Amino acid sequence: MNSRTVLTTVAAIGLALATASAVTSPALAIVPNSTAAVNTDTAGIAIHGYDAVSYFKDGKPQQGNARFSTTYEGARYQFASADHLKAFKAKPAAYAPGFGGFCAMGVALEKKLDGDPMVWKIVDGKLYLNVNKDVQTAWQRDIPGNLAKANQTWPAIKDKTPESLN
Repeated sequence: MNSRTVLTTVAAIGLALATASAVTSPALAIVPNSTAAVNTDTAGIAIHGYDAVSYFKDGKPQQGNARFSTTYEGARYQFASADHLKAFKAKPAAYAPGFGGFCAMGVALEKKLDGDPMVWKIVDGKLYLNVNKDVQTAWQRDIPGNLAKANQTWPAIKDKTPESLN
């Protein structure tokens, strides 16, 4: 076995082990019986109330404020400022997280897991959340491959309940 094959095998095993923990003890979405394509709490608030624009404009997540809020794709988004709200309203698809704020790696694995707003990455101008740092580490090992799989999987699972997939 050559060294490249060994490294590929080791990476695959590491990915399998890292994602197995997410699969065996899933962090279900906030509302496990919801068929919504956006991960919200029971009040319909997306991203745990964090400001989607802050990731892009400030380089970090900021808690939103209910007085700066709007609805997009059936979910309520909150923002830290009127400027962020205005930016979101102008181009909501540019700021809303991929896969409705569900864990990007979870979607690649045909799951709807809660996206943690503190575990994030912007890839090609799109915000993605992961369920935890361990899963994010596994996801980052092959972002293009994992995104391709998630993009292929998403249409089939986006309207299913998280509990039916997990």
